[in-house]
Amino acid sequence: MVKPISVGLLGLGTVGSGVVKIIENHQDKLSHQVGCPVKIKKVLVRDLYKERGVKIDAHLLTTDVNEVINDPEIDVVIEVMGGIEETRRHLLNALRNGKHVVTANKDLMALYGSELLTVASENHCDLFYEASVAGGIPILRSLVDGLASDRITKMMGIVNGTTNFILTKMCKYGAPYEEVLAEAQALGYAEADPTSDVEGLDAARKMAILARLGFSMNIDLDDVQVKGITEITEEDLNYSKRLGYTMKLIGIAHRDGDKVEVSVQPTLLPDSHPLASVNDEFNAVYVYGEAVGETMFYGPGAGSLPTATAVVSDLVAVMKNMRLGVNGRNAVAPQYAKRLKSPCEIFSKYFLRIHVKDQVGAFAKITAVFAEHGVSFEKILQLPLKNSELAEIVVVTHKASLQDYEEIFQKLRDLEVVQEVKSSYRVEGDGQL
Repeated sequence: MVKPISVGLLGLGTVGSGVVKIIENHQDKLSHQVGCPVKIKKVLVRDLYKERGVKIDAHLLTTDVNEVINDPEIDVVIEVMGGIEETRRHLLNALRNGKHVVTANKDLMALYGSELLTVASENHCDLFYEASVAGGIPILRSLVDGLASDRITKMMGIVNGTTNFILTKMCKYGAPYEEVLAEAQALGYAEADPTSDVEGLDAARKMAILARLGFSMNIDLDDVQVKGITEITEEDLNYSKRLGYTMKLIGIAHRDGDKVEVSVQPTLLPDSHPLASVNDEFNAVYVYGEAVGETMFYGPGAGSLPTATAVVSDLVAVMKNMRLGVNGRNAVAPQYAKRLKSPCEIFSKYFLRIHVKDQVGAFAKITAVFAEHGVSFEKILQLPLKNSELAEIVVVTHKASLQDYEEIFQKLRDLEVVQEVKSSYRVEGDGQL
């Protein structure tokens, strides 16, 4: 009988339970793919007696991580426990013990991915992390394998299902933010502390990973400009809709020549843009290559079985490498030195909502500020505010550099006729990248 490949599992929560189900239920397919069975030998848990969503032999459970990472019979360690510093130590030890690693941990890979990949390569081990970005969508493997011969110039998409669910409900049904957030928490889409999702940090970590792979540069989390969705108002969404836009939390990684920009922020997309129709907890990522042109990857961005599918697909890749004797050769050092765009090299359209004194000449003073920087308007709305001596002006600019826009924004706030700049958002696309 062919010797099975032994797996140690760190964590048995939502994703871990999905991994167990897939390995058990798809054993025939896995054996056919790699020529041998797969066996879960040990599972690290916090509580041996907790009720779980999957049936598993009690003797496989342990609360001692060393029973997994130091077991000479375990070939592959799958990490789905989350956390950063402690988990990093466990995975470094596993790699140094000659164990291949599969992880779904985006936080860990965004912060310590380069270190872990280096240690994996030094110890001739595989380290795969497909499930760390966009759940069950095979975006990382597509960048590394499917688009390996192309030069990626832009990646843009919805990479956080929680915020997309919230914005979908707010846009479609006019539901207030707090109410939709509570619903997302009740459905399990949002954590009890939703900060990482709603402030854009989760999406930023994923964009750092995508940019690092897509551009072959050591992009760090600190290189990502981040703004969350907590300040979006019903008025912002209503005006967006009136002007033909849909609001999404969009991650953008864009390369021009040898310089890149990476950001996560609420962004207005034309209703005709394919990303505008990606709703609820679904994710989608546009990838633009010089040769292939536009490609779009769409699917569930989270959940037990979608994410577990990506994890087990990575396990299959490790097992195939084991059979071929080529483990540890997948890590490729970044090809390019990191060079970030300056604000004068980042261009976009912008949406602005301004409250001004309702008096003659107010609009002329505002347009003069834009004209001073050579920025013109694509769309304009001007409305009086009820029971007020103020008017509301909503504009969408033509493309402007971030540097010019930031200077315009500050000058508007300093204008005597401007009572308040209520909101400001990036505008992307005309239905194409």
